[in-house]
Amino acid sequence: MKICAIGLRGIPDVMGGIESHCQQLYPKMVKQGAEVTVLARSPYVSQKRYKYEGVEVISVWALRHKLLETFLHTFIAIIYARLFLKPDIVHLHAIGPALFTPLARLLGMKVMVTHHGADYDRQKWSPFAKKVLKFGEKMGINYGNAVLVVGKTLTEQLKLRFPNDSDKLQYVPNGMLPKFAENVSDSFLPKDLGLKSHNYVLAVGRLVPEKGFHDLVQAYKSSGIAEPLVIVGDADHVDEYASTLLNNRAENVIFAGRRSGNELHALFKYANVFVLPSYHEGLPIVALEAISAGTPVLLSDISPNKDIEAKSDSYFRVGDIEELSTKLNKLASLDLKLDQQSFLSRFDWGNIAETTTSIVRRIAKVKK
Repeated sequence: MKICAIGLRGIPDVMGGIESHCQQLYPKMVKQGAEVTVLARSPYVSQKRYKYEGVEVISVWALRHKLLETFLHTFIAIIYARLFLKPDIVHLHAIGPALFTPLARLLGMKVMVTHHGADYDRQKWSPFAKKVLKFGEKMGINYGNAVLVVGKTLTEQLKLRFPNDSDKLQYVPNGMLPKFAENVSDSFLPKDLGLKSHNYVLAVGRLVPEKGFHDLVQAYKSSGIAEPLVIVGDADHVDEYASTLLNNRAENVIFAGRRSGNELHALFKYANVFVLPSYHEGLPIVALEAISAGTPVLLSDISPNKDIEAKSDSYFRVGDIEELSTKLNKLASLDLKLDQQSFLSRFDWGNIAETTTSIVRRIAKVKK
């Protein structure tokens, strides 16, 4: 059972929710008998061909460009897959790459699409780009053999919008990292940041408008709290938004860049609170990682964040800087405690891999 994954930048340790999803999912599918090849984008991986925990990763040329990168790479990768890999299933990630579902089907390949979120809601896209992404969503659902959706609310919305294809749509969430629930010494906190255990506010994500870090910085400044704000992440493409965000940094606002391994684990584990002020998500892996680490969370009240089903005190109105500032000031009085074990059971990567593998086996048996 050969699976070819297309639509992600690469694995391992490439920044992004889709990349984190694939890094956790595919090694577990390999252990369950699948043969998985990831066609990565050349600017994000350092080797031409290598293996990661049983998953083969092949670098395929990509133009590093904010608008053209995904579409051009997906087209090339599908042709490459048909000519050289001949997989049983092409696994397309996100609705941009899903635009090419009919091409993959025309070339005789079966397609499974994972819908990681309504990307046409992202603030960075022009009206034309949003129309293209909506068309990609339609192509993936109409022509895909199966469509996995990471958000519970989004799954129900799509079933209403695409009633003729509702049987293809299945809710399969992102998961949590059990290792984040394990103990890690605070000695792994990055020395260059000068942080103290449980004495900083943490945010993690790419420096793009839909993550809402501009709101967080303003809310933090308004709150007047003493502990530093640490924003972990970077921008794939340094644009006006990322440059403005970095140039407007204030005292005690630390842009820590990309972090991984024990450093990232410790940053999650020893934060006083984790904040995700995003305007758009699929099902936010970074929030699940924070919960897995036992860290209280504050999340914007968009439906993908509410799908996590944290305590009501954990949510604030998206874009409401004043409410977020107030919550930062009154953390001690908020009910943010979560049943960590319950969340680990609900969002378990092992179960998610089993479900995904069973879907692959089912559609692989279908003749058309």
